Amino acid sequence: MTDRLLSAAHDPRPVHPVGEGDLGSLPAPLGSWAQAMGWKGGAGGVLVAPGAEGVPGSAALGLGGAGASPAERALLVGALANALPAGDWALADGHGLDPDLAALGFLMGAYRFDRYRSKPGEEGARLALPQGADEARVRLHADAVAMVRDLINTPTNDLGPDGIEAAARALAEEFGAAVSVITGDALLAENFPMIHAVGRASAVAPRLIDMTWGPADGPRVTLVGKGVAFDTGGLDIKPASGMLLMKKDMGGAANALGLARIVMGEKLHVRLRVLIPAVENAIAGNAFRPGDILRSRNGKTVEIGNTDAEGRLILADALSLADEEAPEVLIDMATLTGAARVALGPDLPPFYTDDEALAAAIADASAAVHDPLWRLPLWKPYTKNLASKIADINNVTTDGFAGSVTAALFLQGFVSQAKSWVHFDVFGWRPQAGPTGQAGGEAQAIRALAKVLRERYPSS
Repeated sequence: MTDRLLSAAHDPRPVHPVGEGDLGSLPAPLGSWAQAMGWKGGAGGVLVAPGAEGVPGSAALGLGGAGASPAERALLVGALANALPAGDWALADGHGLDPDLAALGFLMGAYRFDRYRSKPGEEGARLALPQGADEARVRLHADAVAMVRDLINTPTNDLGPDGIEAAARALAEEFGAAVSVITGDALLAENFPMIHAVGRASAVAPRLIDMTWGPADGPRVTLVGKGVAFDTGGLDIKPASGMLLMKKDMGGAANALGLARIVMGEKLHVRLRVLIPAVENAIAGNAFRPGDILRSRNGKTVEIGNTDAEGRLILADALSLADEEAPEVLIDMATLTGAARVALGPDLPPFYTDDEALAAAIADASAAVHDPLWRLPLWKPYTKNLASKIADINNVTTDGFAGSVTAALFLQGFVSQAKSWVHFDVFGWRPQAGPTGQAGGEAQAIRALAKVLRERYPSS
């Protein structure tokens, strides 16, 4: 994918970005062609005009109306990756787009998941690096997005809990990080009972992956990612239609690893820790049951109201471990609830935190790089809806209301010492193709979070 971004190009053909209603700014031959073709410059639209001898000679990229943000407009460059004919192209001088986001948008649009195709795809267009772009950072972020997408797109027969571990180990080896893994019954001996309970019915043992990087005395930043390699729903089994995308239920883990790649690649001044509880929520005679009472790592007892609310159980044990060393920032990412999708749809993940400064920084970064996020409230009165008559807490509510909020409140109950905690309820999936990617696995929140962390902990 990244080979389609050229550090330098010899005699590339020009692409002229233009807003809707501003076609008069196009060079005369291209503008005349646009008028003849009835092309309006809608967002993400691409018009290719003939040059000498009838071959493609130039192109226009539609930026849409004035309502889009500068970052959103820059990322529309991703539409060029699939719409331009093969060959070398370059954004015309004076395009006015953020060069880093334009280059990144192109690479995100160029992404293809063809691991299982017997024939490689056709060669696509190549784009010259826009002037002023930070090439190393662009390629690092593009690699992180591609890694997240690859992990989510890979089916569970090739990416079970052991495959998630292998991916974490490969990333750690690339950047010189340390990894330790607690597997199977050792989880009980090391006091991770809920991770063990959720994953014990699978043929592939559950595990807790623990990766560390950076100076021991650096500010502690800990990422926790939900790594459910596949979710049948357990004994509260999902319908067949509900399982079709459950290979993506490790999307939180994939995004945590993607963010870790950026943090390590940019050499941020942090002591990074990544915790991934990796399990398969399968069905067998030893599966955990509705009505069971599980004891968590921090001692809190949890009544199981539904085995399909398993992600919060494994996250609770991992968050308890993370919280024990009181990190400065504790971030968890999880494909946790359908309720978040009902509320905000697939493209806009909610996040939850009580840290007002962190929330503002995330919101600002989200807008600056067009990595859509929306803060929802940790509405404390709803905590009572998680009450159990025989345990400290239930893993679900009985009324079905505010499912994403109550899931966040459940997780918050396992964090007490971290200076700042934020939870992201990501979808990890793009239902439809767009300028910056095909339908399939998607990186969410990591570009915004990378900006927040870079500004707080710049490389020294």
